[in-house]
Amino acid sequence: MADLSFRALKPGDAPDLAPLIAENAQALKRGAPRRPDEVFSERLLEDKSIEIIGAFEGETLVGFAAFFDIPDLISGLRIGQLDDIYVVQNHRQTGIGRTLVEEISRIGKERDWLHVRWLVPNKNKVDNSLFENLAEPDDKDSFIVPIDRLALA
Repeated sequence: MADLSFRALKPGDAPDLAPLIAENAQALKRGAPRRPDEVFSERLLEDKSIEIIGAFEGETLVGFAAFFDIPDLISGLRIGQLDDIYVVQNHRQTGIGRTLVEEISRIGKERDWLHVRWLVPNKNKVDNSLFENLAEPDDKDSFIVPIDRLALA
């Protein structure tokens, strides 16, 4: 793999990010492929609450990791929360995913994070080996609260 680089994505990267977000949604949700949405990608890259690192082979975006810098109410410190990571199919098993996680860990060290919390679906239909090799299970369970369920209560 020649000329790999990693950097924070900017709004100008939205046209390159949109197809990867669509591919990631397709991989996780199955069903009909999503159409790449450049407007959503640009809004995401302008959003100050989320950070996205891109993996580039030359000038081509081949992967991304989205994360948050949030306070941990228990420790009083800050933590990173890795929300999503995606590498295009023909670049998997090459170390890109691992390097994206290492980049986030490096950022966390610079920011004095306690740790990086990695949210991974229990019913992940894709390859689990990356997070099984790099992370360990936490003692917490994760739940979602459907908004419409609350509206009916």
